[in-house]
Amino acid sequence: MPILVTGGCGYVGTHLTQALLARTDHAVTVVDTTWFGNYLQPHPRLTVCVGDIRAMDGFDLSRYDTIFHLAGIANDPSAELNPRASWEVNVLATMRLADRAARQGVRQFVFPSSGAVYGVRSEPRITEDLDPMPISDYNKTKMVAERVILSYSDAMTTTIFRPATVCGYSRRMRLDLAVNGLTMQALTRKRITVFGGSQVRPNIHIDDLVDLYLFALERRLAGVYNAAFENLTVLEIAKLVATHIDAGIDVQASTSDPRSYRLCSDRLRATGFRPAKNVSIAIGELAAAYRDGRLTDEPNWHTVSWMKARNLG
Repeated sequence: MPILVTGGCGYVGTHLTQALLARTDHAVTVVDTTWFGNYLQPHPRLTVCVGDIRAMDGFDLSRYDTIFHLAGIANDPSAELNPRASWEVNVLATMRLADRAARQGVRQFVFPSSGAVYGVRSEPRITEDLDPMPISDYNKTKMVAERVILSYSDAMTTTIFRPATVCGYSRRMRLDLAVNGLTMQALTRKRITVFGGSQVRPNIHIDDLVDLYLFALERRLAGVYNAAFENLTVLEIAKLVATHIDAGIDVQASTSDPRSYRLCSDRLRATGFRPAKNVSIAIGELAAAYRDGRLTDEPNWHTVSWMKARNLG
């Protein structure tokens, strides 16, 4: 049962691809631009195709049972570098891929949207029944892509997750995510700088997100689901980091990032899925990886500065 993973060399994509190869018998094809490198280990059931999803119209999808469509311009600052490219990648290319998948007999299409599609909300329980209110181009592209994919639900199983901010170690790291970035600050500087601090961030461990993808594959899970298991303020995250790593905390009152929201994942829990890890475990694992040399602060772990320096997009 061949599986296609777009964006399979990314932060989550690398971890997902490794899990598919280790925990299933499926052949896996990865399509990725490799803008940030390729950290996948060779495997007899793995094929890596270097390419842009905007140029996949000639790619034969008929042999694939399931597509995990993880490729995209990730996060608000990255999308702001080139909004037009973000709409081309996150929406138009997704639309063409979903349409061809449905026409060529793909059985399941799994897509990570973003919990941030809800915008800045005051409701204590942000459930899937609330209308999205995206405030950035990035989250608008995610909302539109969701609707496009769901329009093919009559032809294939469509699975939409709205993940929280992901945390934890991957061979292809990202250090521009809340927990990961604050942990690296503590490890390298012994100081953590928090801007604002009261903004609430929902979180999910990368291992739990990958487990969720495999859960969805095994059960042909359909529908839209929030995927978040800890709602913490940025300052609470910093204080949690400081319990693992001896570091001070500097709080700056001003912030340019107004996003603050709490995700409720009761619908996902009702399917039987349960997380196995949490933010505290992620921090401990990141610290251990740093100390044994697996984790370093590399330029390509910082999405915006890497893309800007190389005019990617």
